[in-house]
Amino acid sequence: MIELPEAATNARQVRETLIGKKITGVIANATPHKFAWYAGNPADYPKKLKGKTIVGAEYFGNHVEIKADELRVVISTPMRYHIRGEEKPKRHQLLLDFEDGSALSCTIQMWGSLLCLKEDEVPWMRDYPYAKERPSPLAEEFDFKYFQSLRDEKTPQLSTKAFLATEQRIPGLGNGVLQDILWTAHLNPKRRMDDLSDAELKELFTTVKGVLGKMIAQGGRDTETDLFGHVGGYKTILSKNTQGLPCPECGAAIVKGTYLGGAIYYCPNCQKL
Repeated sequence: MIELPEAATNARQVRETLIGKKITGVIANATPHKFAWYAGNPADYPKKLKGKTIVGAEYFGNHVEIKADELRVVISTPMRYHIRGEEKPKRHQLLLDFEDGSALSCTIQMWGSLLCLKEDEVPWMRDYPYAKERPSPLAEEFDFKYFQSLRDEKTPQLSTKAFLATEQRIPGLGNGVLQDILWTAHLNPKRRMDDLSDAELKELFTTVKGVLGKMIAQGGRDTETDLFGHVGGYKTILSKNTQGLPCPECGAAIVKGTYLGGAIYYCPNCQKL
């Protein structure tokens, strides 16, 4: 599953690289995966997609929507572009071959969607339609008033991590990008939302927009790869790459923990609970 910065980067690279390419071969579900989600029977994908031409791409949350004539291929997994003659991966959940000999492969890490949909078709899974309904954190509509509207009667008891990265409140904002957002806002992942002052809530809103904007502008994070297999240009402050290193602000060692089913990284000095 990719997150918003990588979806934005991949969508841009698809537009720059794949538009105009005609699909001549399709293999779906070659390597079955328990958490690979398709629209209908993946065995039907070749019949649906062969002969279609890539005409555009957008991102919604952590989903890349590739337009192939009247169809949409919606992908929320890592993607890799292969030039003519380049070896393709032996294991993949979706492989598209193009007329010029290049190809696009998709390989799931943990889980992900690989949907082939008609223009007006609504998938069984809610994540993608929900992401299309809600404004991007980079959009003007995503203002402080909107951010406040994401709170309801349940959110006061939630931690900052749970508020930001669960229930698709902000589609595409997951446990990965969460780390630097909370470090920049000087908030511990376990801090309860009802413990935040008005100033801290406003700072959290500003940080969500600012950090995600930087990650997208710099081509994704250095913990992930883009369409060409290159790591992103955004240097993560808190991630598997920086565990145990000094906090760039105070010098304390960055700590790794486990919380709400996933890893958390934090500075014990700058992000006191």
